[in-house]
Amino acid sequence: MTTMIFYERAVALNRERHQNLKIQLKPDHFSFATKTNSVLLAGSEFVEAARDYPIVFVGKEGGPFTLAALVGLGDKENLMVSDAGNWETSTYIPAFIRRYPFVLAGTDDAESLTVCVDEAYSGLNDDQGQALFAAEGSQTDYLTNVIEFLRLFHSEMKRTSQFAARLAELGVLTSKVITIERDGKKQTLEGLWVVDEAKLNALDDASTLELVRSGYMGWIYAHLLSLSNVARLARRLDARRADAPAIMPAVTSDVVH
Repeated sequence: MTTMIFYERAVALNRERHQNLKIQLKPDHFSFATKTNSVLLAGSEFVEAARDYPIVFVGKEGGPFTLAALVGLGDKENLMVSDAGNWETSTYIPAFIRRYPFVLAGTDDAESLTVCVDEAYSGLNDDQGQALFAAEGSQTDYLTNVIEFLRLFHSEMKRTSQFAARLAELGVLTSKVITIERDGKKQTLEGLWVVDEAKLNALDDASTLELVRSGYMGWIYAHLLSLSNVARLARRLDARRADAPAIMPAVTSDVVH
């Protein structure tokens, strides 16, 4: 899953080019995310995100793996964004979404990262909203906060990658296929992985202690608890397609060994 899926024209933020640039979030701000059924997630978000989304590992046999929140069950269908471009109220909005239209681009070396902005975003203008640069060219407090948020998210994503790699190394991940059946048609979500509790419980004491002390065990159980949200997404899917002559979608989660 690419980190740049929402960006049409991401360019490096430049004091001269963007001196007068302002940002004003549009009423349909989240419309940029309507065509994705999952978004990358950092481990530090798991506790909040687990209340609303299934959290799964994404990757192929042998890795590498990323962590993602499922926001839809169909291809290019986000059940959390309305036709008006609003995110579902009272639900957690992942940082991967909140950072838009800004993004850090470059290598994994934090010193080489560049702050970019998607110039295709309709909320960018020279007249209204939050200014990015002051008259003398210094960055505003708003931009400073944006950059701090981006760097923190980047750091948390690196830690999350280490988490996923460690669980893969310990052999506790197992593949999962989610099948959605509606109107006699089946659709499957593949390439998903979850923690196998039996394998987790079979780890030796040293590995278990390592997971606890690193904070990973809390992330693991937030992930496991979140999997019940597949049924909640199915209900959202049914509500989204309420005008169609169909019954409640049947959803199954089959573990493939």
